[in-house]
Amino acid sequence: MTANTLVNSKLVCVALNDKAQLAALDATFNDAPYKKPPTQPVLYYKPRNTWSVDGAEVEWAKDFDGNDVAEMAVGASLGVVIGKETCRVSAEEALQYVGGYTVVADYSLPEQSYYRPDIKGKCLDASAPVGPEIVAADKIANPDALTVTVSVNGEQKSSFELANMERSVAELISIISRIMTLQAGEIIAVGFAGDRVAVAKGDKVEASIEGVGTLNNTLGGA
Repeated sequence: MTANTLVNSKLVCVALNDKAQLAALDATFNDAPYKKPPTQPVLYYKPRNTWSVDGAEVEWAKDFDGNDVAEMAVGASLGVVIGKETCRVSAEEALQYVGGYTVVADYSLPEQSYYRPDIKGKCLDASAPVGPEIVAADKIANPDALTVTVSVNGEQKSSFELANMERSVAELISIISRIMTLQAGEIIAVGFAGDRVAVAKGDKVEASIEGVGTLNNTLGGA
C-alpha cells in the first residue's frame, strides 16, 4: 500500500518528544506562562491541505504580504499507521493496534515558541509528505530502536534515535487513545528531533528510516 491511499483522515504529530529538547527547555517551561513542563503529550494536526507524498515539490512559504519567507525548516518522524479502531488501550497491548510504519516529514517556518504556535507556519500547503510506502507492522520488531535521519543535498544534517523519545511508541498510542478514538489508516508522527534542519530553495531533502523507507522531496523555487 502507498501512503497516498492511507492518509485519508488524521495525521497527528507529537511535539516535544525529544528528551534533549525537553531538558533544554526546562527553565522556560518553569517560567510564566507555563509554570511547569507539559504533563501530557503535546499534539498538533497536519490538516488535509498539508498532506503530500514522496517525490512531491514542497512550495516555499510566503509571508502575509505575499513575499518569500526568509527561511524554512524540516523535521522527520516515524509515522505509526493505525491498523484498527483504537480506544483506551494499555501500553502493553498498544502495538497490537499498529497496522504499519512509514516516514513523515514536516516542513514549516522555524519554531519560535510553543506557547502560541504559529498556526499558519505549521499548516503550509503540501508541507507534510508521507511515504514512500507503508511497511507492515510485523516487519519492525521494535519501533523504538529505529533512527530517523534527515539529509539535505546528500549531506546528513540530523539523526534522531527514537530510544531518546520522552514517551515510547506504545506509551503514545495508549495515551492518545484515551484522548481520542483512533481509526484504521490514521497516522501518528511520534516524535521529531528538537533541532529541526534549516532548508533553502531548491534543496533536495531525504528523510530516512532504515527498514521503513526514504522520503524524497524538493523545496520549490531556485
